[in-house]
Formats: sequence, C-alpha cells, structure tokens
Amino acid sequence: MVRLAGFSIPEVFNQAEFLTDRHVKEGRGKNVAIYYKDQKITYEEMASMVNRCGNALSKTGVEIENRVIILLPDSPEFIYAYLGAMKIGAIPIPVNTMASPKDHAFFLEDSRAKALIISDVLYKKIANVLEGKRYLRHVIVAGEKITGTLSFGDLMASSFPELEAEETSKDDMAFWMYTSGTTGLPKGVVHLHHDLLYFMVPSCEGVFGMQEEDIVYCTSKMFFSYGRNHSLEAPFMYGASVVLWPEWSKPEDVFDVVERYRPTIFFSVPTLYNALLRESENRSVDLSSIRLCVSAGEALPKDIYERWLKRFGAGIIDAIGSTDVGGLYFSNREGDIKPGSSGKLLPGFTAELRNEEGEKVPVGEVGTLWLQNDGIANCYWKRHEKNKEVFWGPWFNTGDRFIEDDDGFFYYQGRADDMFKVSGQWTSPIEIENVITHHPAVSECGVVGSSTEEGLVRVKAFIVLNEGYEASSELENEIIKFAADKLAHFKVPRWTSFVKELPRTATGKLIRYRLRLEQ
Repeated sequence: MVRLAGFSIPEVFNQAEFLTDRHVKEGRGKNVAIYYKDQKITYEEMASMVNRCGNALSKTGVEIENRVIILLPDSPEFIYAYLGAMKIGAIPIPVNTMASPKDHAFFLEDSRAKALIISDVLYKKIANVLEGKRYLRHVIVAGEKITGTLSFGDLMASSFPELEAEETSKDDMAFWMYTSGTTGLPKGVVHLHHDLLYFMVPSCEGVFGMQEEDIVYCTSKMFFSYGRNHSLEAPFMYGASVVLWPEWSKPEDVFDVVERYRPTIFFSVPTLYNALLRESENRSVDLSSIRLCVSAGEALPKDIYERWLKRFGAGIIDAIGSTDVGGLYFSNREGDIKPGSSGKLLPGFTAELRNEEGEKVPVGEVGTLWLQNDGIANCYWKRHEKNKEVFWGPWFNTGDRFIEDDDGFFYYQGRADDMFKVSGQWTSPIEIENVITHHPAVSECGVVGSSTEEGLVRVKAFIVLNEGYEASSELENEIIKFAADKLAHFKVPRWTSFVKELPRTATGKLIRYRLRLEQ
C-alpha cells in the first residue's frame, strides 16, 4: 500500500515524474490509470504519452518556465498536456473551458503563455482573440486539423516515448491556476513542485484512505482546483485509477457513469448532490460500489446531507479547500461528522481565526481564517499589493470567515466581504440560508444585506422554489415565519425575492455581489 506521509522531498524534484514514472518503477505500470469512454489506459501507457507530449512541446521551442495554457475537456489529452509540460520544466495552466473569449485573451496576455493546447471545438469559439497575442508562439489543436495551427495528434505521433525529466528544484514553479475572479480580475495562483506533497497527503491519507485499488470519479472539471486535486493528483499519487468524463456533469449522466465504471470514491459539489437527489426520484440508482462520497466547493447544507443519508444509507463527507491553499484543509471524517460543518483542521495545517485587528478570537466567535502549510501558493502572479495583503511570512489570510466550536469543528460563514451587520451584530448569510433551505418549498437560497429607506441594513433572501410550488405572498409569509421560528429576530429576512436561479460561478459558488446589485 502506497503511503506518502513523511515522504522526504529531495532538492531535485519534478512533480510530473513523481506522478507517472514512479509507478512504473515500483511495479504498477500495468495498473489502469485512466478510464475514458471505452479506453483503459495503464500507467505505462500514460507515462509514454506524457513523454511524447513533453518531447513535442520541446520540439516547438517550449522551454523551462515557459507557460502553456491548457484549454481541453477532461480527457487523456488533458493529462498528457499537463504532465508533459511539467516534466520538461514548463508551467501548465489549465483554464476554464466555459470562460468567455475575453477571459481567454486575458489568460494568454497575463500569463505570457508561449503555447496554447486547445480542443478543435473550443478553438473555433475563440480563434478571433488569438491573433496578435504578443507572447503566444504556437497553437496546438487536439482533434480536427485546422489550417494555421499545429496538430496535437501529429506532434504526439512523431515524438519519442522516452523523456528524461527536467531537473527542477522542489521550489521551482510547477503549475498555475487562475481564480474565478468573482470580485475582480482573475489572479494567477503560483504553485511549486513540492506543494503537492504538503496540501494533498493530509486529505488523501487522513480522510479518504486512498488505495491503489480505488477508482475515483470527480464531477468537477480538472481546470478547477477541486477537479485537478481529485481527478489527477489524488489517484496518481497513490497508483489508483480515475474516471474521466468530458461533458459537463448532468445528473442523469453522473448515475450512468457510476453504474458503468463502478467508482469507489465519488467527489462532487452541493448543487449537484441536490440535483442527483431529485434525479434519483425518477429512476433506479445503484451506488453500491462507492465507499465514500465527498463534497466541497461550497458549504454542504445540512438538509442535503440528511436527505442523501436517508435516500442512500450513507452520508457525505463535507470538506473545504481553495485554489490558493492547493487542496482541502478542513474535513469531516467517517465516524466524526457534524452535518452543516466543514469538519476539523487536517494534520499538517495550522489555523487561527482572527478579528479585524489580527487578534485570535475565542471559540464560538466568528473570525477570518489564517492558515500555515508548506503547500500554500507561493504568490499571485503580478499582484504585488494583493500579495502584501494575504501572505504574511508563513501565514496566509484566506479571507474566509469561520466559527470553531468546542469540539474543533469549523463552520463556514462566507467570505469576509459577505458578512454584514444587522442591529450592530455581525450576520452570516450562510446560517440564514441553511435554515431557509430546510423549508420544503425551497430549492436554493441566497442571502445578502439590504438597506431600508432609513439606511438601516436588514436581511434579504433570494429564493429558488422546488417544482410544484408557485411564488405568492402567502408562501413568502410562510417562509419568513419558518425562519423566525429558528433564527434570532435580527437574522429573519425583512424581504424575499423569488427567482428562477441564483448567480453562480462555474464551480457552483454563489456570487453574492450580483445579488446585491439586483436589489
């Protein structure tokens, strides 16, 4: 059984070599690494294709520390591109396939990427923003051959399957991820080669019990940190297998994938867990292969946890992490779960909740989370002022607000700028949303502070109704009374607004500032 806790990271360390060649050398070369459609790709085959991709990039002139933008669906090609670039010392940057052409133009310019690896479908959508880019030298297209670009397939076929890894330092840049940019321009988050062994091992060994025999299926895409963590890093650290699904995750497809590939660990987000519960009412579902369900990306409402437990006889492990930290840092564990909490601090992390003056707050009070871990991002690319705000020696100011209880469980209260004061008291929108979503008519809820005519801040709730319910003043009054029975009086919504959907990022996170703009 592969275990990495306490693994000594040498000064010369290449993350791609660690995730691929190590398994071949240690006798796992014939094990399946990737399940994709009808393909079963072994670790030997994956290592060979990663080498071909690294050689192909070198042939085009990509060198150490050059940036390579990856704009591909979840597929073997994504993994070959990501690890191939990293193996030659270049820096892969997966970006959101759902982003706008304007966003992609920004990613290319901000990162100064020398190469872009893109699918044929996506190339046709953003081709007009690729012209005139100052740093971009090569566009490599996977799929249909397109005039004026390089063919990913042809480059791979003509490249050697052997490649010596670049002798990168453990402290060299390994990969970047761009944040979702819900409150401004996206930030390039810079991670180093050694980071992986610090931010991933605590959850993989302390929560998931990751084993070679595991088959992992994560519905979040690999251009998200949560998806990369669990469709690439976690399985390839431990010689396990991953199921890749190229399409956007629809509830009916998710159940089909589970029944076809029989994964043992399932990763998803609260919004999709809720949709899966609705889908399960209309079909038979077999989840017997899954030994662990995990949720992250946003806080898992207690109601969804309880409904999942009742429907399938197994709970969901709720956890929380971030792109900047690299992976998960709080998590519940089997046998140690408090529904509605983000769990306890994982080993290897140090945490403090601090007030606005930087002082540690007592247990039971809301504070901003500060973290220490050697896997936390090195910096934000070209964001000097922001770096000064959040990186303080070994400490990282996450900007997220939590409460810690007497048992060491942490409860997410939203971003620091999501909190608002009502009657002079700090109010968490998360707490109010969790109460309102327990009402049988409510599917989703988003809460913000709103001003009265007198300029006083009061609570406003935006509500998406379940099927079979219609908006009415009677239902509005019923929901407000429901909340009043469970919340302090100042937390009860003064106003409600019934909406068809809530604004969310591609990862499913609620975009509260848009709700504030809609008032």
